Amino acid sequence: MAIIDDPPTAGRLRYARGVSESSSADGENARRTGDAGNSSGRRKLARPQQGGESEEAVNGGPPSRDGRPETGPDVVIPLTPVDAEPTDRRSGARLRAGQLSALMSVANQRTDLIGVIRKARENLPGDPAFGDPLSVSGPGGPQAVARAADKLVGDTPSAAKEIGLGALQVWQAMLERVGRGKGSEPITVMFTDLVSFSRWSLTAGDEATLEFLRRVATAIEPPIVDRGGRVIKRMGDGVMAVFLSPDAAVRAAIAAKRQLTALDVPGYRPQMRIGLHTGSPREIGGDWLGVDVTIAARVMEAGGNGNTMISQTTLDALRPDTLADLGHTARPYRRGLFAAPLSGVPEDLKIFRLDGA
Repeated sequence: MAIIDDPPTAGRLRYARGVSESSSADGENARRTGDAGNSSGRRKLARPQQGGESEEAVNGGPPSRDGRPETGPDVVIPLTPVDAEPTDRRSGARLRAGQLSALMSVANQRTDLIGVIRKARENLPGDPAFGDPLSVSGPGGPQAVARAADKLVGDTPSAAKEIGLGALQVWQAMLERVGRGKGSEPITVMFTDLVSFSRWSLTAGDEATLEFLRRVATAIEPPIVDRGGRVIKRMGDGVMAVFLSPDAAVRAAIAAKRQLTALDVPGYRPQMRIGLHTGSPREIGGDWLGVDVTIAARVMEAGGNGNTMISQTTLDALRPDTLADLGHTARPYRRGLFAAPLSGVPEDLKIFRLDGA
């Protein structure tokens, strides 16, 4: 880098260089001899120039433009980087970020916004009430995610929570469309119940009762699963299962009863009544709910002492040769004169008994 030889600038540079090159000891010695050299210094400064002696040599610095000696400049070392961001700009950025966060928090809790999102969920595929304890109690990806999110977010309503539940609602609906959630497809519901089991268990005791129920499950549940059924829940001495095919449900019922009769229990002859009904129940969480589930349970109650009963809907959904292949026929069920009417079923519902089952 080129340096322009400007006398005043050159003098200042020499001054700064002399200051930086002088040690602290030199400064201390200069202070000790300051008083002694004061008078001589003044005499030297007052003495006129002789023999070509320059003013710069006498006064210790370059002359200024007006002829008086120019004192050395103050050396200032900046402590703040030149490219540092101004304080007011940084504080303004933090203020804007804080304001944005506060606005988002307020909007997340606005009841009118939450209401709009809930209304929009009614137009989405799936269950618009998805997210309540009933709908997320069973197995499955959407249910598991909703339960985990509920633990993190809590019960406080918020717009973000409704948006998340809406996404899970659509996810569940997509699973139903590919057959993993079943949705509104026709479903055949099976209920089973052991006849006179409660009376026997009172005298048999808990240990014998538990052992017997394990043997019953081993006998009747494999035929259900092997034919495409799914056991939804166990209710003491009975089970609830669902099938996509009514024909598979009938075959499973007959096979289960056949295997049950092979059980030998002292003091008890196992008999099981079964009810089958086909409809469109709703899968909520891990359970199935709806009028068709209630009808299936009432059809089972009409089985009396170990009969297999099917509704008119199930009979109409069977293939023409299914009962013939199994060696069974369907006969209309007639309620006994002193039998209590079935509650919770349509008045025009017809029930049939499978002979030989």
